[in-house]
Amino acid sequence: MSHRTDSDKRSSLLNPTRRQMLGMSLAGAAGLMLPWTRSSMSFAATPGNPFGQVIIGFSQEPTVFNPHMPHIEVDEGIYWNLYDPLFGIAPDGSYVPALAVEVPTVANGGISEDGLQWKVKLRDGVTWHDGKPFTADDVKFTLGLIMDPKFRSGRRAGHDLVRDITVVSPTEIQWRMEKPYAPYASILSSTFIVPQHAFAGISDPNTAPFNNAPIGTGPFKWANRVPGDHIQLDANRTYYGQAPHLERVVFKYIPDLTVMYTQFKTGDIDVTAMQGIMPDHYEEAKGLAGRTVVNLPVATIEAVAFNLERPQFKDPAVRKALYLALDKQTIIDELYYGLPSPTETYMPQQSAYYNPNLPKQTFNLEEARRILDEAGWKPGAGGIREKEGVRLSFTNSTTAGNQVREQTQQFMQQTWQEIGVEMQISNLPPAVMWGDYWMQSKFDSVVVGINYLTGADPDTTDYFGSHSINAQGGAGQNNFQYKSTEVDTLLTQGATVQDVEKRKPIYLKVQEVIRNDLPILPLFQYTYVRGYKEGLKGFTGNVNLRIEPWNVNTWMWA
Repeated sequence: MSHRTDSDKRSSLLNPTRRQMLGMSLAGAAGLMLPWTRSSMSFAATPGNPFGQVIIGFSQEPTVFNPHMPHIEVDEGIYWNLYDPLFGIAPDGSYVPALAVEVPTVANGGISEDGLQWKVKLRDGVTWHDGKPFTADDVKFTLGLIMDPKFRSGRRAGHDLVRDITVVSPTEIQWRMEKPYAPYASILSSTFIVPQHAFAGISDPNTAPFNNAPIGTGPFKWANRVPGDHIQLDANRTYYGQAPHLERVVFKYIPDLTVMYTQFKTGDIDVTAMQGIMPDHYEEAKGLAGRTVVNLPVATIEAVAFNLERPQFKDPAVRKALYLALDKQTIIDELYYGLPSPTETYMPQQSAYYNPNLPKQTFNLEEARRILDEAGWKPGAGGIREKEGVRLSFTNSTTAGNQVREQTQQFMQQTWQEIGVEMQISNLPPAVMWGDYWMQSKFDSVVVGINYLTGADPDTTDYFGSHSINAQGGAGQNNFQYKSTEVDTLLTQGATVQDVEKRKPIYLKVQEVIRNDLPILPLFQYTYVRGYKEGLKGFTGNVNLRIEPWNVNTWMWA
C-alpha cells in the first residue's frame, strides 16, 4: 500500500473481496493504535468534471439533517454525502483520513501512550459548501454542541469524556480524555463536523435554520427537498478529496417495497438501497436484464424490541415465554427465503467479539405456557392472560408498507395468541414510526433492524447503557429503557481496555446477560439484497456502517 494516494486507497475500497467484507477487522477500532503512514494516504484533490445522476430508492424518508440530533439509519445516507468526519472507516475496519491529515495514533504521536492526550492535524484549504473556510474552531464547536445541555443531542457517550479542547492553530486541535476510552476512535469515525458560523447568533440550536438547510464539507451539497418524495444533492466541485463523478444524486422515498422493486425493474430508480429488494423478489431479480443484484452482509440485527417500562414486559417470564413462542426459523425460511442467518445476539457474526456459545432458542409453545402459568399469568376474558390487573395485551409496530415485516407480525400474532397473548398490529409511516414514537419510547413493542455497533467497535453503551434513555432525559438509543447494573459495569470496564483479547471476555459476558434478560428477541442478522443498473461503477457495501450510500462520490456511469 505504500506510495499510494488517498484517491488510490479509496478506489481500492470499491472492490473488496467477499472475504474482506466478511472479515470485519477490528484491530484499529478496538486498539486505537492502527499504524498509518502519511505516504499511504496523501488524498490528493481532484477537481473532476461530474456528469449524470443516480436515483437511489429509500423505503424510509430522511427527515433529520443535523447529524447530531436523534436520528435513524436512513438519515445517515444523506450525512455521508453532505458531511465529513475527521476520519472515516473502510470496509476492512481500517480508518481513512478525511478532514484530518492523518489518523491520530500512538505511533504518530496523535494519541499519548495512556490514551488521554489527543492531537489532531487538520487539512488546510478545505471550505464549507457556502465557501467559508473550515478550521479547528469548527471541530471544537461540534464537540461542544454535542455536549450542550440545551441541545437535543443524539449521542453523548464518549464525547462526555473530552476535556480542555484547545485550538492550537486553524489546522490543529488537541484535547484530553477524562479517562482512557477505547471506543472513541470509532465514535469519531462517524462524528460529522458541522460549521460554527451556521449557528452564530442562534439562541436555540434545536431550531437553527441549518437543521433544514444543512451546510457541510462533503462531496455533495444540499440542493432541494420535496417532503414525502425526494432529496437532491449536487456535486461539490471544489471537494478536497475524491471529487464526485456524478453531477447530482437523488434520494427517492418509496415506502412500498413492491413499488420500489417495480420502479427498479422499469428503470425509474437506479439503485435499491434501504430496504432494498425483498427476499420474495430475489430469484426474479437475479435474472433481470441490465441489472446487477448483490447480497451484502451487514451488521444489522432484526429483532422484536420491548418497551420495558410497560407493565406487561417488566416480568422477565413474559419475555422468555414470548421468545419460546416465536417460530423464528419458519419466519427466516418462509418469509425471508433462508437468506439471513439466525442469531441469539445483537453482535454481528463477523465481529471478533461475537459470542457463539449463547443458548439456542427453540420454538416450544408448551414450555411457554408453563412459564406463564408458573409466573401467575392466568387466562382471563377471551383467553388472554392476566396478572394483578394487567392483561397480557400490547401493540406491535413497524414501518407501514414493509410487507415482509407485516407478514412477520401476523405470524407472531397467531402463535402468541396460542399461549394466551394478545398482540395488536399498529404500524405507522416511517417518519412517524422512527421519530419520537421510537426515540422517546412511546411504543409497546416493535419489529426493528438495528446496527448496534459504532463502526467496528463492540461498545453498545448507546443502546444498552442505563444513561442512554432519551425518554428519561438521557442521550442515546436505549429506547427499550433497559437497565442493568451488571451491563453498565461491564460496558464501563470494556471501554477502558485497549487490547482486543482482554476486551473480548467482557463483551462476551455482556451478550450473555442481555441474552438472559431479553430486552430484545433477536431474530436474525441481515443479508441485504441490493440492486443497481449495469454500467454503474463503484457501488459497494461497508459492513462497518449502517447504510450503503457512503461513497457515492466514487460512483460513476461507465
